[in-house]
Amino acid sequence: MEAASFFLSFFYERKRYSEQQEIASPQTFKKRKLAQQIIINFAKIPFGLYYYRKIMSKKNTIDVEKVNQHIVNWLKTYAANAKVNGFVVGVSGGIDSAVTSTLCAQTGLKVLCVEMPIHQVQHQVYRGKEHIEQLKQRFSNVSSLETNLTSVFEDFKNQVPQTTDEPNMHLALANTRARLRMTTLYYFAGIHGLLVAGTGNKVEDFGVGFYTKYGDGGVDLSPIADLMKSEVFALGAYLKVPESILNAAPTDGLFGDDRTDEDQLGATYDELEWAMLQDENEKVIEDFIDREKEVFAIYKRLNTINQHKMNPIPVCLLQRD
Repeated sequence: MEAASFFLSFFYERKRYSEQQEIASPQTFKKRKLAQQIIINFAKIPFGLYYYRKIMSKKNTIDVEKVNQHIVNWLKTYAANAKVNGFVVGVSGGIDSAVTSTLCAQTGLKVLCVEMPIHQVQHQVYRGKEHIEQLKQRFSNVSSLETNLTSVFEDFKNQVPQTTDEPNMHLALANTRARLRMTTLYYFAGIHGLLVAGTGNKVEDFGVGFYTKYGDGGVDLSPIADLMKSEVFALGAYLKVPESILNAAPTDGLFGDDRTDEDQLGATYDELEWAMLQDENEKVIEDFIDREKEVFAIYKRLNTINQHKMNPIPVCLLQRD
């Protein structure tokens, strides 16, 4: 009974977390991680495994070689028309920035990879450095630098008023990290005549809106925004991105801990891809049961509340005579 009570309390807590966009305390975060392990163990039961595999199955059908060449040619054409020298990419140690920077490197144009740690977990930093070093060995047009923004972030925190609303404060500060990085990338872009290459994928940018407005969403062009997350991984494997990145759980790295994107979203990217495709096929929540219903509800809620990120800025139009 105690295990069942804990299992049910986890689902209630996660639902409340999703609805209020709460940022977990370290204690709550550890509790959720333990509960996730319970879910994984549950998935090993034949009935649970059926639903787990049904949603988690990847339907990657892209020709990675053709997609790679298409994006590289697109980048070259865009840069030539914009009359710029190349691209600047923020490298985090994740799959999206690794694939984006490798695509940019293949253009033969100048590519500047920038590391911008802010209280970053070390293994994320190591993955980013490993990728950059590998990229520089493979492509002579790639250079890199590190701008540690931790002190800038701390100075900002000391200058703004304190608040007792800790969940919203932590969320605002997480988004502040992303906006400091955006400002840094545009600084280097301006100095070197580069375009800021975005690293968002399709499910993040147009499905659930899992990015910071005017943060990692503030870019000049988006090379991989028409690729699902599973397709980004497939392209990453083709591009020989380091195994440490291919095997790492996706994370935005905005909170200074080990929480993953799944911890924040309440669903895996495979599940969200599935839900996005169901939504495109005009399915409704009544078409599903159990975990499928829960995932579809998560997707629809996030897609709805984040439309302000995906749509153009509203303009108040005047009625003129």
